[in-house]
Amino acid sequence: MKQKTIRTTVKGIIKKDGLLFKDLYGDGELKPYEDWRLSPEERAKDLVSRMTDEEKAGMFVIVDQKMGISCKDGQPTSRCGVLSEYEGPGLRGSMAYPTTYQLTARHIRHLIVRENAKPHELAKWMNTLQEVCEGTRLGIPCIVAANSKNESADIRYNAEEEDNPFTTYPGTLGIAASRNMDTVKAFAETGHREFLACGLRKGYMYMADCATDPRWFRTFGTFGENPDLISEIIPELVTAYQGEALNENSVAMTIKHFPGGGARENGFDPHYAEGKYNVYATPGSLEKYHLPPFAAAIKAHPSSIMPYYAIPSNEKSSVPQAPFDRPFDEEIAFAYNKQFITELLRDTLGFDGYVNSDTGVLSGMAWGAEEMTKPQRAAKVLMAGTDMVSGEADPKPFLDAIKEKLVDQETVDRALVRLLKELFALGLFENPYVDEEAADAQVNTEESRKQAYLAHQESVVVLKNQKGLLPLDEAAMKEKKVYVELFCKDDYTEKELEVMALSGSRVDPKKTIAEFAQSVKKDHPEWNFVEDYHQADVAILVLNPTSGSYFEATPSYLELNIMEETGIHLDRIKEIRAAVPNVVMHVNLNLPFLMTNVEPMADALSVGFCSFGQAVMDVLSGRAKPVGKLPITLPGSDAAIAVDENGVCASPNDVPGYDKAKYMKDGLTYAYKDADGNEYLYDFGLTW
Repeated sequence: MKQKTIRTTVKGIIKKDGLLFKDLYGDGELKPYEDWRLSPEERAKDLVSRMTDEEKAGMFVIVDQKMGISCKDGQPTSRCGVLSEYEGPGLRGSMAYPTTYQLTARHIRHLIVRENAKPHELAKWMNTLQEVCEGTRLGIPCIVAANSKNESADIRYNAEEEDNPFTTYPGTLGIAASRNMDTVKAFAETGHREFLACGLRKGYMYMADCATDPRWFRTFGTFGENPDLISEIIPELVTAYQGEALNENSVAMTIKHFPGGGARENGFDPHYAEGKYNVYATPGSLEKYHLPPFAAAIKAHPSSIMPYYAIPSNEKSSVPQAPFDRPFDEEIAFAYNKQFITELLRDTLGFDGYVNSDTGVLSGMAWGAEEMTKPQRAAKVLMAGTDMVSGEADPKPFLDAIKEKLVDQETVDRALVRLLKELFALGLFENPYVDEEAADAQVNTEESRKQAYLAHQESVVVLKNQKGLLPLDEAAMKEKKVYVELFCKDDYTEKELEVMALSGSRVDPKKTIAEFAQSVKKDHPEWNFVEDYHQADVAILVLNPTSGSYFEATPSYLELNIMEETGIHLDRIKEIRAAVPNVVMHVNLNLPFLMTNVEPMADALSVGFCSFGQAVMDVLSGRAKPVGKLPITLPGSDAAIAVDENGVCASPNDVPGYDKAKYMKDGLTYAYKDADGNEYLYDFGLTW
């Protein structure tokens, strides 16, 4: 039998049968959970039998943990500034606690990192965490999860302007727009390699949600609206990160948000009470549109799946919804919902990993469980089949549930075995450490940037090209004068900037606007640029509209028109249109915005999905061919998404854009139709 790599910093080594084992228990005798020759399940069961109630409770939470490098002056740190020992207000009203206290006193072993740190900083932090864990009674290692670090969160001109230390692809909608599974594979392999180099062994990604409601703010993080395409992409991602089975080189994946977060009620999100319901008003929509991507993901065996905050609603849905043969048993959040977690996810779809709730489901977003105490909620979650909750810094509710016997020991231990199997399979008990000095060289390499740039080019979708205005190649632009301007929201409040930072965007809009035209000029010396649009023959206008917030409800329905309210100075665009013979527009879409206000003013129109501006210009200028196809249908009018006095939308919230017209009344259609008669439906895109 081949010796496993063993690395220890605190505990000793056991030699037996000519092999080496880590003495995690510290008594010099080989315990089953220390024996890497046994299966992860055998080892997990033995370890669970040795754990105290306090140690068990600590396993049931995963918490944001601040890095030492993020501490402000005067805030305490340890281990030469690597670990934060700060206690006080954290993100979004939560409490932050000292790292060492969380690991040693509360026995927490699942952490989330949010910082945009450099690879070597992450690797050093990770190694330091593991050293603290190794020194505890049972030597149980920790595992750190992160959201994806490999997509652009906002519009940038190129990789040089990105503040992301990781290789930056377009947004996931842009990956879907490429329709290129080689691009999907390269994207995933890059992410896997870079996570592994930093010691990140858990990915809180990706979204298998089918985006069926155009006002859902989180559409930008999906792979679009077509369940068939999503079902092709997600298994490819899981396999690239995890391999055929979890091993020492895997990054374990958490696919989200079961049973699909797209079926919103007019766009409101369950991060807040206005959006707490999943609405299935259309017969069969759950089974036809929302479940297939999760069924496909399960065949690739993701390590965990995350349910959404939302509540299924009998009153607002057509019930029964297949595959159920009855109405919803309980109107309670999916993490608490045994019908969805145990019956549907585990028994019907065959998922055999662990279930990790979304952040805050035990406290601020305990929809349907508001009247329960926290220990009752903890017990309810476990009995439903959910194994761990996110965003709960204190495991006391689980400890109380165990000690008060609100949940039986068999259920507790079954969940613990599921959680620990992942740690054993990943080899973290033998060697959780990474090479800090090598981390930077393995991340954001020249080769990975080249692959990512091709994806940016592929993500650009050309929607309109009157009179063959595009491409703006050398022949077409001979003796033509060009004006370039970027339009985006340029006045953010401090709170808005904080929320943007949480989703990875640290854009300085005024600086971005000022530098964009200069970057285009530098990159296209063959064009004759002018500073005054009145002198131009061609105006290239790049629009980056924004609407909504990740964590807060808008006062009314999310605005999808491109206008002042969404950060675009429409009157200035009208002035440019009136003065310039040829107008080319490019619109960045993180939502399916209405084109009504801008398409009629464009002679040529393209869209992208956090695609680099340089890649956009490559397509417009003919340096790259347009290959992208729409991953989402663009709605045609305010009437198509209008909501009546009963809260019912003219187009069904739970049906993808390409199928919405089938269910609309009074002759209404859904998709936008441009001046050339083209409908901006899913899969539309022009080429030369």
